[in-house]
Amino acid sequence: MAEELYFIKPNPSVAKINLYNKLCREEQSVLDFLEDDKKASLEIIKQKVKDSVENLTKEELLNIFSWFSNNYHSDSEEVKTQLFINGIDLFYEIPATSDVQSFQQILSDYEKYSQRHLNYKVDAEEFNRFLIYGIFYSAMLQKDDQNIVADFLKTEHKMLFSFAEEQFKANNEGLILENASQKNIYNYFSDLYDSTKFYKGSIIKLHDA
Repeated sequence: MAEELYFIKPNPSVAKINLYNKLCREEQSVLDFLEDDKKASLEIIKQKVKDSVENLTKEELLNIFSWFSNNYHSDSEEVKTQLFINGIDLFYEIPATSDVQSFQQILSDYEKYSQRHLNYKVDAEEFNRFLIYGIFYSAMLQKDDQNIVADFLKTEHKMLFSFAEEQFKANNEGLILENASQKNIYNYFSDLYDSTKFYKGSIIKLHDA
């Protein structure tokens, strides 16, 4: 994993069978990607997966990602497919380091406003509130563009829009971004919103930083 920001929908029912069995079958292979007391760490991971894959820590999930990436390193799409088969749906990613930094800055502003820290695992409803704020904020970065999603959401989320507007002004008319990055950031928020607006589970935000 590099500097990408990954978004995951965990599937505990699938993981407790497929991922657990894979970990049991390929113990020697996965041990190479664990730190400290490798065998004890693996047993902890197996037990967590058996209970619920959502119980894995960020570090444990990163280790599993590294293991899968190594096994299928020649084909990134196959990595996603195998993760999905094993109960880890990597449904979206932000690839560019500069865009990841901008996304994280908008998240930081939102956390200050909401006074809630969005951990690496977050409820989908709370995550969507942040995405709506992000859509409003990133739309303001594109002063000359029409943003249909932002316009549609304004009527139902007036308080979030007002805060995004205040924060935009407080940041001296927004983050300093290249024109391409401005469009990218808006598209990331819109795409993520479309991918999660009807989803009811947990979202995992994974960043190897």
